[in-house]
Amino acid sequence: MASREDSQTLEYTPTWVVSLVCAIIVMISLFAERFLHFLGKFLKHQNQDSLFRALEKLKEELMLLGFVSLLLAVFQSFINDICIPESVSLHMFPCKKEGSTLVEVVHYLVFVGPIGRRQRNLSGSTGADHCTSQGKVQLLSLEVLHQLHIFIFVLAVVHVVFCATTMVLGGARVSQWKRWEKEIQTEIPEKSSATDFRRHFHPHQDFLQERASGFWRKTAIVSRMISFFKQFYGSVTKSDYRALRAGFIMRHCQTIPHFDFHKYMIRALEDDFKKVVGISWYLWLFVFIFLVINVNGWHAYFWLSFLPLILLLIVGAKLEHIITRLAMDVAQTPTDGQGGPVKPSDELFWLKEPNLVFYLIHFILFQNSFEIAFLFWILCTYGFRSCILEGVRYFVPRLVVGVIVEVLCSYSTLPLYAIVTQMGDSYKQAIFDQYLQSTLHGWAEDVRKRKKSPQSFSAVMDVFGKKRRKQSSSRDGLQTQRMMRTNALEGHLEEIPESEESPHSQIQVV
Repeated sequence: MASREDSQTLEYTPTWVVSLVCAIIVMISLFAERFLHFLGKFLKHQNQDSLFRALEKLKEELMLLGFVSLLLAVFQSFINDICIPESVSLHMFPCKKEGSTLVEVVHYLVFVGPIGRRQRNLSGSTGADHCTSQGKVQLLSLEVLHQLHIFIFVLAVVHVVFCATTMVLGGARVSQWKRWEKEIQTEIPEKSSATDFRRHFHPHQDFLQERASGFWRKTAIVSRMISFFKQFYGSVTKSDYRALRAGFIMRHCQTIPHFDFHKYMIRALEDDFKKVVGISWYLWLFVFIFLVINVNGWHAYFWLSFLPLILLLIVGAKLEHIITRLAMDVAQTPTDGQGGPVKPSDELFWLKEPNLVFYLIHFILFQNSFEIAFLFWILCTYGFRSCILEGVRYFVPRLVVGVIVEVLCSYSTLPLYAIVTQMGDSYKQAIFDQYLQSTLHGWAEDVRKRKKSPQSFSAVMDVFGKKRRKQSSSRDGLQTQRMMRTNALEGHLEEIPESEESPHSQIQVV
């Protein structure tokens, strides 16, 4: 027995085995790093700046996972030696334990693998014996730490894959609207004034007919029920796109009738992908809560699997209802018979915050990823007959709900989010090209630094550098105007939108 334990240490392991394993691990890591590097160069070459930033965000998540792995590896011996009273360890198990099986599982972590054989981890026997001598049990065995390490990695990978899949499918759905944008662009005269633009886009007969016609639509309950079922078929029609596009342009950029609203939506969706692919701190908090409530007999994971679907249906119905409210507001507005444009407003959204919809979708995608990752991790680690899966009657519905959430979010909710969230009081930074976005961020950072600087320093600068600042500001203003005029002529920059009727329009620069 002693010789067997000695053979498991580095001192008695053949050097060629150690070298071979290290070489394979390093080669795989280098291959992954080079692949991400060339993928980033490809995205930059294709001018996919938003996707490139999403890739950088993915690298940050991988670095976080690497740090978590390092902490688990460094502190596993310390965690293995932590002992707790046996009475504390007899509660809140994922599976029901009976008789002597409890002692066997706690000390050796016996489980049935995916191919049906029994596996026993003896690496943590020293820590178990140390706790047994004190009349206590281990806090966590080395095998459980290893499995927890794998689960965190699987969760991150599944989340990234699911988010990427959702964004690709949803983006493909939004890309189908490009033909509507081209048709609208051809209908607008090449040289049209703002008055001609208003006259051209005021009529929304199809939009009003589909969204605001009928007596029963005016009642709140019927209107919300229609909006709920509308998300399953034809969530966004051509008349919806035309009306919402006209409302956005009339609100934020009346002087640019040929504004490419579709291109703006695609860029905004790509910017959101950079945020969605990450796992924020509050999402990790939900992971901790979900792991705690996985108690035998509660069926918590089964009921939680319906949470993403319920939230997704609520979000989809809300977005559809916003379009309906916009149509009803137009129908109720007294006009000259031509109808007026839709009027974007933050009042239409929950808590007057359009970004709240984004956070809900982010949570929905993560929760769905957690469900699928947990299912496949348990399936590959402990097998289909594991007590954690709770049998076929609980496993199959969770898997079906996960697929439904992925499909519905990709083809209905995400496209709705892409267009309806533009109906707020402000527009997003995606309305500018990448070069101007960088310039705006630079200006914003300068303003923040100036606000944080001491007042005494500002007073000295006001006294001795007033003239220089005036010259510099004047020079920067002329340079900025020249840059914007030049870029506009070259076609690399869309004109900065101006609004005659809504001077309070603002851009969200984060």
